[in-house]
Amino acid sequence: MAHQSNCISGSLPGAHPRSALSAGTPLFRQPVRCKPTRDLSLQAGANGVAVAEKTGSYTGQGIAGPVKGHHFLHIDDFSRDELWAMLQTGLKVKKQLKEGDESYKPFAGKTMAMIFTKPSMRTRVSFETGFFRLGGHAIYLGPDTIEFGKREATKDIARVISSYNDVIMARLFGHQDILELAEFSQSPVVNGLTDYNHPCQIMADALTMLEVVGRIDNTKVVYVGDGNNITHSWLRLAARFPFEVVCACPEGYEPDAATLALANAGAGSARVSHDIMEAVKGADVIYTDVWASMGQKAEAAERRRVFEQFQVNEQVMAQAGEQATFMHCLPAERGTETIDEVVEAPYSVVFQEAENRMHAQNGILLHCLGLA
Repeated sequence: MAHQSNCISGSLPGAHPRSALSAGTPLFRQPVRCKPTRDLSLQAGANGVAVAEKTGSYTGQGIAGPVKGHHFLHIDDFSRDELWAMLQTGLKVKKQLKEGDESYKPFAGKTMAMIFTKPSMRTRVSFETGFFRLGGHAIYLGPDTIEFGKREATKDIARVISSYNDVIMARLFGHQDILELAEFSQSPVVNGLTDYNHPCQIMADALTMLEVVGRIDNTKVVYVGDGNNITHSWLRLAARFPFEVVCACPEGYEPDAATLALANAGAGSARVSHDIMEAVKGADVIYTDVWASMGQKAEAAERRRVFEQFQVNEQVMAQAGEQATFMHCLPAERGTETIDEVVEAPYSVVFQEAENRMHAQNGILLHCLGLA
């Protein structure tokens, strides 16, 4: 994979999969350092994790790869070709399942640990169902089971759980937790969401764009709302694919400046607009999310006031034009960031998008495990 091609050392001498450990082979490898390739000033974090200096923008470039396979932490840790291959694999497997062919079982005999410190219906069901339908077994570990840094150090959790399971999916609050989990895991770690980014969701959105719009390249995606983890992942997709991202938000709620810069330094382009009606003109996709995410509910009343002019309603969709498709990562607070008439409209693909979480994630998992 391109994101690991600059590793000083790809694996430890004599390293083997768990099922074939030889005498004298260490059960837990030491992290292997990779040279960062991003054109940013990087520094090593507390756990050796590469973080863009003075910007807050993260990269997976400095994190050791697992014994076998690849982590999936940020979209732009991968090349365009690698991301395209994951999307095409997801579409291929979706077609097979839709045709009633359940014979493809690449995950047979494999287990996936699903760590949730941040609950979610869609993330759990899409990962667990998708892994099961391709022959695997998923284990749910909820907030009461694992408490990072409280009951046990994150690096210890990583070492233990990865010794039992072929892959780990984690949906967490702190982004540093997913990076440390990957740093010390011998199995691939898939980022199911952090407060910083949500790469699996945007891969499902990209897959949906291919089905509905017919392309990703040379499109205009307008994200309306808070500069949150969804926004950051759209920006990081634009670092690899040539399309435009416009972030329409109130002043003071912009996405991370360094992540915005990543998009503009990469294949695509990105900008911020504080005028929703200007932003949406000619959009191929209009995308929104809740105004107050999990952990921000105490700010809900204030955010309703601030975001009042940023509701995606019928007037906004009309301003975009007949070509516009409406997307939402769900759950939607109908009557707040959008309305029933938009969610239920023919141009809305929110439920197709939600189903595609499972198919896109299967594509990601197959590539992370080296099975595609």
